[in-house]
Amino acid sequence: MSDHGRTTPTAAAVRPTYWLKLFLTGLALWAATVVVTFFTDNSNLVPTIVLLGSFLVPATFVVWAYERYADDVGLERIVACFGIGGIIGVLGASVLETYLLSPSLWMYLGVGLIEEAVKLGALVLVARRIPVSGLRHGLVLGATVGAGFAAFESAGYAFNAVLTIEGLSLKDLVETEILRSVLAPVGHILWTGIMGGVLFRERRGLHFRFNAPVIATYLGVSLLHALWDSMSGIAVWLVARTTTSDFQRSLFELGYMPTPTEQQVHLYTLYNTLGLILISLGGLAWLRSLVRENRAAAPAT
Repeated sequence: MSDHGRTTPTAAAVRPTYWLKLFLTGLALWAATVVVTFFTDNSNLVPTIVLLGSFLVPATFVVWAYERYADDVGLERIVACFGIGGIIGVLGASVLETYLLSPSLWMYLGVGLIEEAVKLGALVLVARRIPVSGLRHGLVLGATVGAGFAAFESAGYAFNAVLTIEGLSLKDLVETEILRSVLAPVGHILWTGIMGGVLFRERRGLHFRFNAPVIATYLGVSLLHALWDSMSGIAVWLVARTTTSDFQRSLFELGYMPTPTEQQVHLYTLYNTLGLILISLGGLAWLRSLVRENRAAAPAT
């Protein structure tokens, strides 16, 4: 208490904001590297762009979640979930998708089931000795593994985007990193966060329980994942069903791919964007319902 009767804020009452400093500093460094690479054509800087652009948003989100909701877990454990969990996830997904999947109507459902399973397995592996339970800790730890997976996966997409027939494409690299950075929080981070929240809510001591709520959550986030990945194909199907002309149909029946009209291109973008927004809103609504149920179930103090 101060001399004038006003409460002096303590260090514990002030939330740290290292996440904001990290984001702004990282964004400035990424932008500076892009500009220097553009003017100098120095391909040695491309890996720096790939790493900064792929890890900036996922890492910032993890630091924000740690500072706000899980500073009692320990920074070294958060780093392990992000790094080790993310790498285990992408390695497992790569192996399983290579040997278990083939092009088919249900391929994206298989991708969703596999990637959510490997992230769940990675979370269990790296967090099995962390002595915490409950929805809050599970949301943060699950989202951290999802962020690690998203960062390493985005680095792969960015690397592929920069390599073109004409040589290195800085434009494609930047566009890919911006798009995946914007979508990362409502993709892998959200899905694995929900999965982790339920998993730790159902945890008893240091033992994870794979009961009906955990299994149902796994299937639910896998479905959201599958819908997300297949949204581009769904958008093409919707455009074809609603706008394809007789001439375009006849070309397709003859084995030719008809050139889409400008209206169809815009309509595809609209359908695809709206679909991703609806899937994201569905995931966020699910997350909100979990938090509300957890608060309602908490004993009154």
